[in-house]
Amino acid sequence: MAQDLRDDDIGQIMDQLGDVSDLLTNKSVLITGANGFLGRYMTAFLWELALRGRGPSQIIAMDNQLIAHQEYDELPNVTYVHHDVIQPIPDGLHANFLIHAAGVASPQYYRKFPLETVDVAVTGTRNMLDAAKKWTAKILFFSSSEIYGDPQPEDIPIKEGYRGNVSCNGPRACYDESKRLGETLCKIYHEQFSVGSVVVRPFNVFGPGMHQNDFRVIPSFINNDLSDSPIRIYSTGNQTRTYCYAADAIVGFIRALLIGTPGEAYNIGNIGPEISLLELVRVIETALGKSLRITHQDYPDTYPGDEPRRRQPDISKATAHLRYEPKISLREGLDRFIEWASITYTRSC
Repeated sequence: MAQDLRDDDIGQIMDQLGDVSDLLTNKSVLITGANGFLGRYMTAFLWELALRGRGPSQIIAMDNQLIAHQEYDELPNVTYVHHDVIQPIPDGLHANFLIHAAGVASPQYYRKFPLETVDVAVTGTRNMLDAAKKWTAKILFFSSSEIYGDPQPEDIPIKEGYRGNVSCNGPRACYDESKRLGETLCKIYHEQFSVGSVVVRPFNVFGPGMHQNDFRVIPSFINNDLSDSPIRIYSTGNQTRTYCYAADAIVGFIRALLIGTPGEAYNIGNIGPEISLLELVRVIETALGKSLRITHQDYPDTYPGDEPRRRQPDISKATAHLRYEPKISLREGLDRFIEWASITYTRSC
């Protein structure tokens, strides 16, 4: 089994994809951002699927290693390509399905690499769309729930048709606005060139494979506990989110890739519970069976402020189009993640 996957996750994902996974049989799949959190997870799952005779015949894993925290797992029968997607795709490659997961998703990193963040979401996306056009491939673009910005209460849960409340000059604009433009490119290529482009907007996905220095809240909180450091809460900690365990998210992503309607965007995440960061700490304390130390801090210069106050998806479109329905509760997902992190993070320290 691949290092970042759990046996119970694999079984659960396969069970939920049993009606569509045959569409991958004897097909080739190219994944960009293949050494990022979601890219590693997608690559490892597809490899496991192929190993069991139900998956693609070829997997091409592409990454430029800009913010990679670790080396690839180097899975057998996976072709690894070191390439920056802002450059045209190398000659000699071909895929039936193209998963464009490359991006700078962690706020700490897109604050550090704003131009690279824009380049990969815009130029990189156009290069991948050009490849999809050339190969007559279906392409899945990883956008983000961040494209919605800071919705008003009446717009929550957030539907795909919500136009967003986003600042083009704010501290998160390099990520938010470039993802929005990436979606625009997908729509144009679908309408102008009949490219089968589908967009997913992940909502706060977590799970095995997230590095201890990822800087997003759940791995940061768990890593702080394992290193006996206080939990750092920026601002009041009253901002709310819903969290989706990676195994559930992968089901949504694969279903969008295989049966999603070209030209459409889908929210992929969990509808609840919507909880604050302070409430999340309490859930983690229950899972760990102990109290955690908390410190409140202002946003450091290395971390972009202007966080959305609330983020909760409406996934009714994904349920109707993709038959997508998350199965794993926040507490169960945290239990699985903590078990994995307690071994992996300690070993990496």
